[in-house]
Amino acid sequence: MIQDIYPKIYHNEYQDIRPEPSDFILVFFENTALIRFFDGKLRYPSLGEMPDVSCRYYYLFSIDDYRYFLAFPEEAAKAPIQIEGYRYENVSIFRTSPSRHTAFAGITAHHLFGWYRANRFCGRCAGPMEPDHAERMLFCPKCRSMVYPRISPAVIVGVINRDKILMSKYAGRSYTNYALIAGFVEIGENAEQTVAREVMEEVGLRVKNIRYYKSQPWAFSGSLLMGFFCDLDGSDQIRLDTRELSEAGWYSRGDITLEDDHVSLTREMILKFKGGSC
Repeated sequence: MIQDIYPKIYHNEYQDIRPEPSDFILVFFENTALIRFFDGKLRYPSLGEMPDVSCRYYYLFSIDDYRYFLAFPEEAAKAPIQIEGYRYENVSIFRTSPSRHTAFAGITAHHLFGWYRANRFCGRCAGPMEPDHAERMLFCPKCRSMVYPRISPAVIVGVINRDKILMSKYAGRSYTNYALIAGFVEIGENAEQTVAREVMEEVGLRVKNIRYYKSQPWAFSGSLLMGFFCDLDGSDQIRLDTRELSEAGWYSRGDITLEDDHVSLTREMILKFKGGSC
């Protein structure tokens, strides 16, 4: 999966430090990232390559001994920062980039970029927010409100009906390949209750024997995904919620032609079923 970058090691301990000329700088404009490819590998600019633009730099994390920072313009930019040799690409490129640890760094940084951008001002008193110096947190000097990075829990569900698994396609999304039932955890419910509710809402099926498989940080939606397998309980007649899904159906192991993308928990779970080990 996208976070599996071994033998590289991801260090997300917060540090109150400033970037040095050799440190990598993540520059975003909306849903695009400033990147280049060198010898087929994804690269980000270093501080030494940054133009003379007034930015606030936030330390993000390190991978091995390489440090990554976010460049956040002091004022809302009317145009994106430009660096010769680099270009802006949609962050979806991180799903297909062969540079595994660099892609993971990029999408994780974009998750934090969205959080910093959404919390420039206090939601309680509208005062400007300031970064804390001891932990990754923003606080309001006026009313002392504190805001931490938002991580939304969500579930991915492999519904099994004897020798078949339920696969679906999203409605109205750019991702058009097969996926599994998914949804966000709602207030007041645990993850297992979310599994049962989402399956009922999206395809009208009841499930039983809900069992946890694995989790994954999924910065594309700011989520922590929790994967579950479960068994069909009763009728296999699908009642499709067309607002969420364009199609859904039961597929045997021999029907599955997807290959491992080494990116998503969804794909890993589908192939886990295909291999007969779930």
